[in-house]
Amino acid sequence: QVRVVESGGGLVQAGGSLRLSCAASGRTFSSFAMAWFRQAPGKEREFVAAITWMLASTRYAEFVKGRFAISGDDAENTLYLQMNSLKPEDTAVYYCAARDDYFSSSDVPEPERYDYWGQGIQVTVSS
Repeated sequence: QVRVVESGGGLVQAGGSLRLSCAASGRTFSSFAMAWFRQAPGKEREFVAAITWMLASTRYAEFVKGRFAISGDDAENTLYLQMNSLKPEDTAVYYCAARDDYFSSSDVPEPERYDYWGQGIQVTVSS
């Protein structure tokens, strides 16, 4: 069984920063890629950023480029999201997700392509 746990959320003023952390664990778990998604009230879950370990590549949603940075350690199955210049519209529950097998680049932003999910963590940005 794979367990994914997020931490680091909270309340911050607009323009501030937060750093989310994610740890995935399991007896034989090894991820091909890990990602962050978010879901605001009344909206669908949307892709934020992902890292593909084997390809050493990162990908970001347009609305976070230049503000957020994804990083992590594939050997430890840990993932981080540094969020700077936060805006009220960044308010959402943020989810960490992991994929254990290869998938194509077109699958990276698709939530249904990920195998394991955390319970989510609230990020609230006040204006």
